[in-house]
Amino acid sequence: MTDVLTPEQRSLNMSRIRGKDTKPELIVRSTLHRLGYRFRLHRKELPGNPDIVLPKHNMVIFVHGCYWHRHRCRFGRVVPATRTDFWMEKFSANIARDRRNQQQLIKHGWRVATIWECQTTDLLKLTDRIRNILL
Repeated sequence: MTDVLTPEQRSLNMSRIRGKDTKPELIVRSTLHRLGYRFRLHRKELPGNPDIVLPKHNMVIFVHGCYWHRHRCRFGRVVPATRTDFWMEKFSANIARDRRNQQQLIKHGWRVATIWECQTTDLLKLTDRIRNILL
């Protein structure tokens, strides 16, 4: 199947995909704040530039998009129809980078948690998950 967009249109679409302040990240931050936790954002001196850093709890939280970081849910299993080899290589590199960053953080004494985009849709479950992570 060929792409229905021109290369210029596809490039514009891809350029608008954000890395910070995504909707799932804002939901997690709002939930943390509502639970009374205070945190820092995107600490560049830490490996992987974690989305949320809770220094008091020695915890970092990554909020990953299911598609880009290949979660096991239905959104993470989608494979592009065009340039499949390129995309699979890109996804593999993302996964390897995520593992490497987590290992470095653990090595430096941080506790690491990942919250997936699909886990942010149910606020009650998300709240329970955050409470369990921070205990």
